[in-house]
Amino acid sequence: MEVAVPARFTGSFTQQEAIPADAIAAAVSVLQSGRLHRYNLAQDEEGEVARLEAEYRDWQGSAYCLAVTSGGQALQIALRACGLRPGEAVLTNGFTLAPVPGAISAVGGTVILVEIDEALRLDLDDLAAKIASSGARVLLLSHMRGHLCDMDRLMRICDGAGVTVIEDCAHTMGARWNGKRSGNFGKVACFSTQTYKHMNSGEGGFLTTGDAKIAARATILSGSYMMYARHGAGPAPDAFAEARYQMPNCSARMDALRAAILRPQLAQLDRNVERWNARYRAVEAGLKGYPHLTSIPLPAAELHVGSSIQFRIPDFTADQCRAFLDSAKARGVELKWFGAPEPVGFTSAHPSWRYVTPQDLPRTDRILATLFDMRLPLSFTKADCALIAELICDAVSEVAP
Repeated sequence: MEVAVPARFTGSFTQQEAIPADAIAAAVSVLQSGRLHRYNLAQDEEGEVARLEAEYRDWQGSAYCLAVTSGGQALQIALRACGLRPGEAVLTNGFTLAPVPGAISAVGGTVILVEIDEALRLDLDDLAAKIASSGARVLLLSHMRGHLCDMDRLMRICDGAGVTVIEDCAHTMGARWNGKRSGNFGKVACFSTQTYKHMNSGEGGFLTTGDAKIAARATILSGSYMMYARHGAGPAPDAFAEARYQMPNCSARMDALRAAILRPQLAQLDRNVERWNARYRAVEAGLKGYPHLTSIPLPAAELHVGSSIQFRIPDFTADQCRAFLDSAKARGVELKWFGAPEPVGFTSAHPSWRYVTPQDLPRTDRILATLFDMRLPLSFTKADCALIAELICDAVSEVAP
């Protein structure tokens, strides 16, 4: 008797689209010049990094923009620029990726984890309680996997308590809440241009703010030496009067090669947000309403960027979750499971962050126990996404017929 072989998806979940031809040409031009360091410029030359900073500032709608080596460095620089003191408490999501609590620990802060809700967003009631109990004056808010919480209510809570909000927008470049761009709510925003984010320079990032003092402090921290006047979206020179003597040099400058690659991608970003969301909707439509599967609701106020999708299987045991992962993998579908007891690849949960004091997060743990995550690269077609949704449903049926 022949055994039926399940249908398979043969695409790659880690294959990004090629870098655009005009970005490649710009990169070649930089390489031919030999001037890769952002401050290695001819007299009166603006430079690729300064141009990118000005273009990203204008696209984001912020007052100032600083280009750096990574989103993680942007987080650390933001915390330092906001005046975080050693040992000081910093609130952040119980569900995020390791660079977020890692940034807090790296600059000497004490991580205080906040519960999430069923929609994977920060639990704002627990946030208010943790502000009161910890005395924290900084929230490093992770818009994890692109899910924005009620930003109007969050800012009312934080402003009322005198809490500075730093937004981690690594997954929400181009997202909006009630028409306002993600990153324009808090005091500082941090973005990533790592390969799996919304623009691809391998590594890289931005810091944006409307505060001239913070922008000046961040610029010196990034390693500008006394070259800060050569930035394309920085504050006036008088903003640096104190910062240039007070801030340590962290050598986290973006280079001209990465900036050259990013500038043409920025011009395509709004269009690519639409393309990601079309792929997200194709998968979501195939999963919604299927037995055992629970989709993550998207609020009407949120313009999402669907470069990944999440779903839960709340009635599955840990053994069933493992069997489901195996069944999906046999069909060529690469999923991440946040309920795994050990970190795998880029995926981890708070019990494995041993540089953070262990904390009791029963609601978060219950949600993560059956939470699955999947990348949606633009190299997928909408037909690919529909097939992937069908294969996920088949894998669920195999485990729980």
